[in-house]
Amino acid sequence: MPTRTAVIASSVGLHARPAGLFVGIAGEAVRSGVTVTIGRPGEEHVNAASILSVLSLGARQGDVVELSAEGENADAVLARLVDELSVDRDAKAS
Repeated sequence: MPTRTAVIASSVGLHARPAGLFVGIAGEAVRSGVTVTIGRPGEEHVNAASILSVLSLGARQGDVVELSAEGENADAVLARLVDELSVDRDAKAS
């Protein structure tokens, strides 16, 4: 099972809009047969396609999370999810 780490870039953490975008990608993966989990290193991981589970992590900007995936194209799914977590879409333009 491939695993990747990511740093939460969103200024609001993995909450509301960023979590919704992340869960949307994880949900697409599930529909294609890939199971994805997320959690802090050393802690229990949760279903990455569940908005309530992802929000329950309480991940803030700068927190490190671990992603694991199982299924065909798991590596590609993880790469896409890591990319999503690495962008602060809520940053205010100057």
